[in-house]
Amino acid sequence: MIAKLLIALFLLLTPIPAFAVNPDEVLSDPALEHRARQISAQLRCMVCQNQSIDDSNAELAKDLRVLVRQRLTDGDTDGQVIDYVVSRYGEFVLLNPRLSTKTIILWAMPIGLLIAGIVALVIFVRSRPARRPSEALTAEEKAKIDELLGQ
Repeated sequence: MIAKLLIALFLLLTPIPAFAVNPDEVLSDPALEHRARQISAQLRCMVCQNQSIDDSNAELAKDLRVLVRQRLTDGDTDGQVIDYVVSRYGEFVLLNPRLSTKTIILWAMPIGLLIAGIVALVIFVRSRPARRPSEALTAEEKAKIDELLGQ
């Protein structure tokens, strides 16, 4: 009973991608359509910016999906189609940017930040003053405290 409830809850809360490809865009050749879907899943919608053109309902995304299918039916390879779209819209159109001189900082940043964090942590730990053991109060100090507290 609980397992069924948990499964139902999981299915309700799991985000389901809304595929925005319209039926009039679908190619009749299943192999070409599969290639078009793979390519459009790699391309960013320039309007939504965090969705692929395959998932977006924006007009620009639709135009890009049609363009990808047109280039494929004209005989372009997957790489040629992606290169064509990148030449028109820049590297930003790729959801996973290529490793190049322009994007090396983007790819190196996580490693650089991790190293910087480790170095900062080591410096912080080493620069902390050492803890000195506290000395016990003398009888005279205890008497002075008791006098101040009125005990």
